[in-house]
Amino acid sequence: MHSETLEALAKQLLSGQLSLEAFVDQAARPATADLAEAQIDLDRGRRCGFPEVVFGQGKSIPTLEKIFSTLLASGVNALATRISPDQAAALADCFPQLSYNRVGRTLRISANPGASPRELIGHVAVVTAGTSDLPVAEEARETLDWMGIRVTTICDVGVAGPHRLPEHLPKLVGADAVVVIAGMEGALPSVVGGYMPCPVIAVPTSVGYGASLGGIAALLSMLNSCAANVTVVNIDAGFKGGYIAGLIAQGKHAAATAGAQAPVK
Repeated sequence: MHSETLEALAKQLLSGQLSLEAFVDQAARPATADLAEAQIDLDRGRRCGFPEVVFGQGKSIPTLEKIFSTLLASGVNALATRISPDQAAALADCFPQLSYNRVGRTLRISANPGASPRELIGHVAVVTAGTSDLPVAEEARETLDWMGIRVTTICDVGVAGPHRLPEHLPKLVGADAVVVIAGMEGALPSVVGGYMPCPVIAVPTSVGYGASLGGIAALLSMLNSCAANVTVVNIDAGFKGGYIAGLIAQGKHAAATAGAQAPVK
């Protein structure tokens, strides 16, 4: 453990923010688990607010087994993206408590299956232009749910039917961020951005015909958005869009909670 980290923990202990048991547990915990083919970052939750997430594509079943076992032993509720149905079926023998989203290709395993569900915080909306964008949307939604963020999902409200989005705008009121997922020409994030007073995370998808260039057309369209509150992540990056939106929602919730607890002068 770095000296700066240990010093921060000691200050939390002295101020009463951290119990002696928690201090000893964190101080003695290794920052990295060496699994030979994988180096598991066990300190990421403390540094970054959320633990390491596993990218499953290309990983063997034995490697995934070791990674998940290590995370669960550290008390981490595991999330993995880009998990194939075959990988999920094989892993179910080792982790019967796993939950697999076949559409989003995400896999989650609870470190404490018997625990009561935690209260969700914040509010993020996930909006898709078309039904074909659902796999990316489900990856974003599962990520937000793993982060403990309340999610509203609105599907198939793209610009080909412009009357559909306004009908759903009341559901977006008060959202901390909106993740907008679109392929083809990628126009929907700009439209949503023109209605919303919060950050809009645009996720281009590889949905479209030949000139969509596997999502590059949507990506470039979103990067050129006239709406000032629109920012863009990579093609088909539902996890990244959901994660950034979740950080925004968590930050707003933490700020609101701190403000409510501050003494009145």
